[in-house]
Amino acid sequence: MAFGGVYIVAGGLTYVWNVWYVPFWQTPLNYLLLICPGLFLLYNGYRLSRTEVPPEFYPTIALWCLGGCGVMVGLLALYHLQPGTSISTSTPVAPILTALSSVAGYGAGIHNARAKELQRTRERLDTTVEQLQTSNERLEQFAYAASHDLQEPLRMISSYLRLLERRSDDKLDEEGREYLEIVVDSADRMTAMVDGLLRYSRVASSDEGFEPVDLEEVLANVRNDLRMKIEDTDTEIAAEPLPIVEGEKDQLQQVFQNLLKNAIEYSGSGPPQIHVSAEPDGPMWIITVRDEGIGIDPVDADSVFELFQRGPNGTDHTGSGIGLALCEQIVERHGGEIWVDSELGEGSAFSFTLPAAPEGDHDA
Repeated sequence: MAFGGVYIVAGGLTYVWNVWYVPFWQTPLNYLLLICPGLFLLYNGYRLSRTEVPPEFYPTIALWCLGGCGVMVGLLALYHLQPGTSISTSTPVAPILTALSSVAGYGAGIHNARAKELQRTRERLDTTVEQLQTSNERLEQFAYAASHDLQEPLRMISSYLRLLERRSDDKLDEEGREYLEIVVDSADRMTAMVDGLLRYSRVASSDEGFEPVDLEEVLANVRNDLRMKIEDTDTEIAAEPLPIVEGEKDQLQQVFQNLLKNAIEYSGSGPPQIHVSAEPDGPMWIITVRDEGIGIDPVDADSVFELFQRGPNGTDHTGSGIGLALCEQIVERHGGEIWVDSELGEGSAFSFTLPAAPEGDHDA
């Protein structure tokens, strides 16, 4: 930086002047106070291109250095103009103060440049976040519209396929009936996937506010909804006392329903054994749904929460592949997280966290 060279030259001239009139050992501080700011400005000017400060701010930093000089020169002039005061000419007070003020101006310029760059970065980040939010909203609207518009054609396909199955059962050979059964099953699965995708797209866009939700009541409702499936499979569900949490009741009911259905579906050969428990964890509650089913390979512990993942471990169980992804989205909307602890052949324990309801709302 040019200012560094100027101050080093000034320091050299001061040295020559003082050697001529005053021995060096009597005024060593003068040289240091002039040369050190110059070396500082030279070194930092050289390294400026290696910092995160964009080159477009270099002129601004130079102006701050110049401004520091100008301010100090102005103050010295005002001081000198006062009656009965003067600046000593035996020591280079004015150059020293000007040099130090330039260093201060350099520091202020760097701070100003970084502040501007930070502000610009924040503005770019805000713009990116806004664009992402807009994109997500459009994707949600598209998923909702697509799944909603697909429901009716799929219902028609499923209805006519079942009608064809009933009317043509005695006219088809075994191979034809098998093919028709595959088509009907595929249509049913497609309908389930579209329904699941529709529910998935509605989670983030839900405008329902949170309120105290009794998980005992939620579990009772889910058990009632799954009553036929529970009775047909001789499922046993043991539940510990469950807390009151802050959330949206319908969505939390969907989480319990998906987890219980999965526990029944992947129970293995024996009757499903399911245990539901809860434990406090600071301001949150950890809810666990444990089963004794076929289990999940720990390698797949994260991928099971992805969309359209179904039939773990290569099983033939059918499903939409949206249930656990839906659970994850609902739990995250409630400020929690969901995970699974499992080993192949040893069952699975799906745990998720939910915010505890405020104490004063427990009776609401």
